Formats: sequence, C-alpha cells, structure tokens
Amino acid sequence: MSRERSALLWGLVGLFVVLVGGQALVLFGLGLPFGFAGLFALAVVVGAVVALAAYRFEHRLTEKGQA
Repeated sequence: MSRERSALLWGLVGLFVVLVGGQALVLFGLGLPFGFAGLFALAVVVGAVVALAAYRFEHRLTEKGQA
C-alpha cells in the first residue's frame, strides 16, 4: 500500500473517531459543547492532522521495523 493511501486511511480513522465520540456524548446525554457544525469542523481538522502525521512518520517506523 502506498504511503499516501495509508495516510488518508489513518486520517479517515481520526475523523470517524471524533464523530463517534461526539455521538457518544449526545447518546449519554452530556451534550456537545458546540453544535454539530463545530463537531464536523473538528473532525475534519483532526482527520487532516492525523493524515499528515501518518504520512510524515510512517517511513520512520518502517525503517525501524515497527510498522
């Protein structure tokens, strides 16, 4: 698998983790500290950061035999 594809998939994982966490807050009645638009914006930012970090550091882990 290419580094780009792997990084994008990790970014999607980060995006979905934030969205599921937000839904869990609503499900348990704790509510969101901001609206759903803010949740989606946060999820996109987290997904982008995770994708960039995965792209940046994946080759280092592969070189050390840890990936």
